[in-house]
Amino acid sequence: MTKVTGTCDLLITHVHIATMDPSMGTGHYGELLEGAIAIDQGLIQWLGAAEALPANLQPKATLDGQGQWLMPGLIDCHTHLVYAGDRSTEFEQRLQGKSYSDIAQQGGGILSTVNATRRCSLDQLIEQSRPRLEALLCDGVTTLEIKSGYGLNLETELKILRAAKELELQYPVRIEKTFLGAHTLPPEFSGQADRYIEVVCEEMLPAIAEEGLATAVDVFCENIAFNLSHTEKVFQSARSLGLRVKLHAEQLSDSRGTQLATAYDALSVDHLEYLSNEGVKALENSTTVATLLPGAFYFLQETQRPPVEKLRASGIPMALATDLNPGTSPFTSLRLIMNMACTLFGLTPSEALAGVTIHAARALGLQDQEGMIKKGHTANLTLWPIQSPASLAASLTGETPSLTFYRGEARVN
Repeated sequence: MTKVTGTCDLLITHVHIATMDPSMGTGHYGELLEGAIAIDQGLIQWLGAAEALPANLQPKATLDGQGQWLMPGLIDCHTHLVYAGDRSTEFEQRLQGKSYSDIAQQGGGILSTVNATRRCSLDQLIEQSRPRLEALLCDGVTTLEIKSGYGLNLETELKILRAAKELELQYPVRIEKTFLGAHTLPPEFSGQADRYIEVVCEEMLPAIAEEGLATAVDVFCENIAFNLSHTEKVFQSARSLGLRVKLHAEQLSDSRGTQLATAYDALSVDHLEYLSNEGVKALENSTTVATLLPGAFYFLQETQRPPVEKLRASGIPMALATDLNPGTSPFTSLRLIMNMACTLFGLTPSEALAGVTIHAARALGLQDQEGMIKKGHTANLTLWPIQSPASLAASLTGETPSLTFYRGEARVN
């Protein structure tokens, strides 16, 4: 418990708190039953048992939580939310037996979205992206990542990141922006992967860093995208500009991208269906988070699961994310992703909730600010009318947060 005196902006009482802080409370969720929490200037000032509430605390406002569950705001640490166009025809193609690789090699897939996104103005791109963001917010998301990668030229990559920046200004949500120029090879560089990576490193990255449009850099390291040598060149350029790195790795094959990413202190490696024992060992000896994306696994009807049991046995933090994108994971519900992680990958409900809170925060480098209900952390919170924290993963019957707080302020969905 923490001590406090004086005033606070908001006092929430009569709540059960799933702190997700291993040092607080009991059980897998860090539970404080019949708890209370004080918020001041957007930060958590005090939390503990209601009976231990300081008598001299003077809140400017109070809220009776009516016995509901208070949890950290949800964090979607991997999305491609800003894009234009539609790829529903690819869904039909896959149902007819074509693979993700087949569609990509025939000019579909990512390149289809690239063409549509290049044609859009900044304002059009913002308007097309707005409903997707609003859907995530209604599901209790208070922080998310948005990647570029549907431009593959400087003009459009800048446009995507500027759209993400503008959306953050318009909505009560934190948006971490990631540059993914090395997503796939654009048609104008067909057969010239080395040359395109030079453009990414020498032209795109410096311009994006100069404008402050991204805090991290991602690469799609896969046999249909970029190899280890290309990936390392991008990582080296990112590091020289003071940007963190992350990686799409081991989705369709074992590219050994995880070993490279951990050598560069990557924030996360994402997908991991084909993660090898050597990759698990590299993660175990690093601070890199394993981000699992069950939406893509489900939508692509894959059969190779990430080695969850080995990740668990090695104590590797497992984050979850929607991978929201138009072609392989068109989902705007982290709660659905939690359910998929349990039913398809074998995570427990508590692991799933940790995956969209504490571990998702770590995957964005925000673990000292978000992902737990802890003194000094940002007061991004969700209040749920449920019987147990496990309900968030177990039940898909339409519950939404009674209230969401962003930096201590109640947010209207």
